[in-house]
Amino acid sequence: MAEGGAGPGGESLLFLTDEQLRKGIEAMFFAYRGFTADPDRILENHAYGRAHHRALHFIHRSPGTTVNNLLAILGVTKQSLNRVLRALIEDGLVESRVGRKDKRERHLFLTERGAQLERELSDAQRARMRAAYRAAGPVAVAGFRQVLEAMMDPDLRRQYQTIKDSSA
Repeated sequence: MAEGGAGPGGESLLFLTDEQLRKGIEAMFFAYRGFTADPDRILENHAYGRAHHRALHFIHRSPGTTVNNLLAILGVTKQSLNRVLRALIEDGLVESRVGRKDKRERHLFLTERGAQLERELSDAQRARMRAAYRAAGPVAVAGFRQVLEAMMDPDLRRQYQTIKDSSA
């Protein structure tokens, strides 16, 4: 679509009304509910919540990540993350290893059980994303990613870019 061009229904993307923006906000809210519904059901069986899911996801994406790095990515308090990590470690899903260079650092790794749960959670979300992406088509997928990246604060966009680039 050309810059400033009309979208579906002739709506100009440069001059969105409050009602169009409200619809986008509501769509994002309900999409997020759908996106988290499947993992929430899986997590409930393990007495875990979304914070556990996020920790498993980012430890999986960056094996050996430090507790401090995970704190920065998740944007939670140290106390909150410690509660989550304590449960995951006690339940045998995450392993914490002392740093080789800096003994004060703790490096986090998923155990086989942790990797299995992470895979189950991610498979559910990938299936939902795959179906939505196929229904929307490649142009919409690229546009959707652009919109999400544009909504990120600059610091968070840099963190996202670092994670995205590490998987390339």
